[in-house]
Amino acid sequence: MKLYTKIDDLPCGISISLKDKTVLLGSCFADNIGAKMADAGFDVLVNPFGTLYNPQSIGNAVARLDSCRPFTEKDCVEMGAGAGRICSFEHHSSFARENKEDFLANANASLLVAAGRWAEATKVIITLGTAAVWRLQSDGRTVSNCLKRPASEFRHELLSLKEIEVSLRDIVAKHPEKQFIFTVSPIRHLGQGAHENSISKSLLQIAADNIMKEYSGDGRERKKAGYFPAFEILLDELRDYRFYADDLCHPSATAVEIIWEHFLASCVPQSEHERIRLNEKGSKGLRHRSILR
Repeated sequence: MKLYTKIDDLPCGISISLKDKTVLLGSCFADNIGAKMADAGFDVLVNPFGTLYNPQSIGNAVARLDSCRPFTEKDCVEMGAGAGRICSFEHHSSFARENKEDFLANANASLLVAAGRWAEATKVIITLGTAAVWRLQSDGRTVSNCLKRPASEFRHELLSLKEIEVSLRDIVAKHPEKQFIFTVSPIRHLGQGAHENSISKSLLQIAADNIMKEYSGDGRERKKAGYFPAFEILLDELRDYRFYADDLCHPSATAVEIIWEHFLASCVPQSEHERIRLNEKGSKGLRHRSILR
């Protein structure tokens, strides 16, 4: 008797080895998988500007990594809701500091390290969270984080399929030395309702599929882009709220573990799986000893 839909572990077309230097950008699901990769011994850089949700913000982050253009005082924004801290519209609020000087010192030191890691990277995993963006009313810029500023300072929009494809294509086309794996985050964004979340995820899936096909390679050129079905695994194979966290939007630790097993089967050479298991065991042992201390 078949009681659930099994998602087959098909090769995603891009293989990631322990020898690769890998960068993960995107939603908090990128943080989940990035943490698993780090424990498994992969050389990874995860979200150097913090969590990013939409394709345009991810594109802006890549442009900043390419140029290594430092953040300046004009990038500094005072957070709202009485936080009294300084951040920027390109960073997650975890980068916020007490004053401009501390924020800029930390942001630029992190940028310098991240830009070097990005330049060396051979593989990139981009996790798309939502097609919805928040733009500044003043100049139309897409922000990565509203920083608890008043809602009147922003307007909410849903990116078109063309806009998403332009952002993704620009990233891939400008980096012929790198290979990309796209995935759509299974985390639901219900702030604007379930219907908009469904439309948003559909746009992301179509755009990622179109870019993957465009850069699928042929007999003369190597494949540049692949797709990993994290969204499909959680919503089809794990179609049950016991695989969600208490907020019923994020995957549970068990779900992340199952998706990780699929990722290894689809994207990592079988010859490295035993080494990965040993690395994971060592990471758990280190954490255990740290707790005992």
